[in-house]
Amino acid sequence: MAITHQSSTKQDILEYLLKQSQASALELAAALDVSPQAIRRHLKDLEVQNLILFSSVQTGMGRPQHMYQLSRQGRDLLNRAASDRVGDSYGQFAVSLLDTLAETVGHDQVSSILRKQWERKALLYQEHLGNASLPQRVATLVELRKAEGFMAEYYPVDESESSQGDRFILTEHNCAISNVAESFPSVCDHELEMFAAVLPDCTVERTHWIINGEHRCGYLVQARKQNKNG
Repeated sequence: MAITHQSSTKQDILEYLLKQSQASALELAAALDVSPQAIRRHLKDLEVQNLILFSSVQTGMGRPQHMYQLSRQGRDLLNRAASDRVGDSYGQFAVSLLDTLAETVGHDQVSSILRKQWERKALLYQEHLGNASLPQRVATLVELRKAEGFMAEYYPVDESESSQGDRFILTEHNCAISNVAESFPSVCDHELEMFAAVLPDCTVERTHWIINGEHRCGYLVQARKQNKNG
């Protein structure tokens, strides 16, 4: 079933669970501004479609609370939707081509080819980012990733006068190139290198990784300290 066959509210539920990992019906109702009764009807439909599952959690003296999360089918559905945006047939062709190259020239050479590809993409990103402020560049980078099928967002951390807004968390709740990453996980290392190249005045560290079983990929972007004596 394609994501486009889901109602707008059901799609919002799936995407919320993708971002938050799990939520109760009341949390979903509040976050999506939909009545609890309507949310429960949508949850029941999604459960029947095997797109979500729930566990019972005892939080007090009352009845256990149902906590909902995406099933594997639900996560795959959202990833397929992202793949469709960048061209699923292209992704399959890319994996097949990389497999052929690995058999022909070896995995080390394929890794070098992938690194070169990410270096080219870094140059393309830099053209869009220009010399804007760090918050503006991070915002532009997130928009570029969204256009490529990633469910990306960012937010500042340590918002105080001392931090001067120079630390950000960049999060991608899905992987638009998951088929490639599963077969060639080194592509994720090159992606990290690409972010560092695009933001040369920052350090970029991976905080979460979908391939490790986490529900998102996350990166800490932090401005480098300026050497006042240099």
